[in-house]
Amino acid sequence: MTPQGILETILYAPDLAAIEDFCRGVLGMEPHAKMEGRQVFYRCGNQMLLYFNPNATKLPPAPQARFPVPPHGARGPGHVCFRASAAEISAWCEHLEKKGIAIEADFEWPDGGRSIYFRDPAGNCLEFAEPRIWGL
Repeated sequence: MTPQGILETILYAPDLAAIEDFCRGVLGMEPHAKMEGRQVFYRCGNQMLLYFNPNATKLPPAPQARFPVPPHGARGPGHVCFRASAAEISAWCEHLEKKGIAIEADFEWPDGGRSIYFRDPAGNCLEFAEPRIWGL
């Protein structure tokens, strides 16, 4: 058996309010669901991007918890790459610049395809890339 795809990606950030401001103001994403101080979920195409507060999700669920999700979390910057066409990446560069978001890297991959990298308020590394960097 082989997995059919990625359903959700999780990044960790202790300041979820800053993440909400960033996702709304920079990425144009509205929360799909959230639990104050613990998590905020975003729909991204046919996948989900989840931000968890690692200080909250490292704790085991209460015995009466509705969702008995095991504890998990990570420290340090994570990474997620958003799919974008070449034209969309150029537009994202302009948009990020207008929002005062520094682009840390902007380059063409040796076998074709462009990527740009920048950071969210928690220091996670975000990327926009053409799917062709992976032959997709």
